[in-house]
Amino acid sequence: MTGLRPRRVTLRTRLTLIYGGLFLVAGLVLLGVTYALFNQQLTGTGPKIVSKSQLPEPGPGRKHLVVMTGNGDVLYGTGAEQWMRDQQEQLHDAATTSLFTQGGIALLVVGGLAAGFGWLVAGRVLVPLHQVTNTARRIATAPAADRNLHERIALHGPDDEVKDLAGAFNTMVERLDRSFDGQRRFVANASHELRTPLTVSRSLVEVAMHRKTASPDVKQLGETLLEINTRHERLINGLLLLAGSENEILDRRPVDLADVVTHVVAQTAAEAERAGIEVRADAAEAMTTGDAVFLERLVQNLVENGIRHNTGGWVHVVSRTGADGRAEVEVRNTGAVVPQYEIPALFEPFRRLATDRLATAKGAGLGLSIVRSVAKAHGGEVTAHPRDGGGLVVSVVLPQ
Repeated sequence: MTGLRPRRVTLRTRLTLIYGGLFLVAGLVLLGVTYALFNQQLTGTGPKIVSKSQLPEPGPGRKHLVVMTGNGDVLYGTGAEQWMRDQQEQLHDAATTSLFTQGGIALLVVGGLAAGFGWLVAGRVLVPLHQVTNTARRIATAPAADRNLHERIALHGPDDEVKDLAGAFNTMVERLDRSFDGQRRFVANASHELRTPLTVSRSLVEVAMHRKTASPDVKQLGETLLEINTRHERLINGLLLLAGSENEILDRRPVDLADVVTHVVAQTAAEAERAGIEVRADAAEAMTTGDAVFLERLVQNLVENGIRHNTGGWVHVVSRTGADGRAEVEVRNTGAVVPQYEIPALFEPFRRLATDRLATAKGAGLGLSIVRSVAKAHGGEVTAHPRDGGGLVVSVVLPQ
């Protein structure tokens, strides 16, 4: 019949047959070695009986045993019988000793050889599984810029569980690849579709506000609408930047974080002056590779976070190269006391401290989320802890 799938031999069955065969062969070898040693002991050197015979004893129909040993001694009657019993006990003891000592040594040797062959055979059998594992690890641990979700496991061999695993892994990676492609297309489309209505809305409000016939109430309403529009623009830009920062950084170039820190501090000077916040910068050379726009946004979010969640204090920005050669950026700021247990929540989207309500929030609640996403996309990490006296200390470490 055609079209019928042949019954496959599973990996479990193959391993069972292989190891069962190996142990069967090892058992046969061990049995042969033990028999040879035992036989050698039985026929080995020692006191030998040269001859024995039955000679008549005095009396009708009676005989006694006569034994000549290997030493030339001739034993008669009861002495010969005792000598035979002693020889049998010695032979039994010697054979038992040989079986437990030499047989044990043979067992260890043969068991070691069987284990060695089993290790080699298992390695050969599990090569396809190692191929699956290595491919999965290579995709999972590769930097974002080098990650290739188009890679598949080209596994050749029998139709068994390992091949099923490779097929399931390929299907999963293919779906992830399609999902990420769809996400990138969505970000590109949303960038246009969401910004355009807000731009039109802003233009209409500004035109209505600047009419000569506009009343004070209309102008006040326009200012309120523009403030709401600005907040929506900031929220949409933050969402788009957050989505974009989680994608692969394809164009990596050398970036000195000292230049980024200097530029961001100068750019936020006006906002800091209006808020009455002193911003200090110690911009030492800190080279890394990545996207300069995203890295600038990372530093800017940290500085703006320190300015906006502050009251008449200061913000201190430091860039440096660590002892391990990695680039570091640290932002310290004064402000309200932040409990240690609330810090992890600050890196989640739209999460704020209990004192920051949505209606009075000074940001969209995405600043530190974007910082974490940009750092991860560049292979770095972010840590934060409360500053003594209030405020935060946020550190970002990026690879060289």
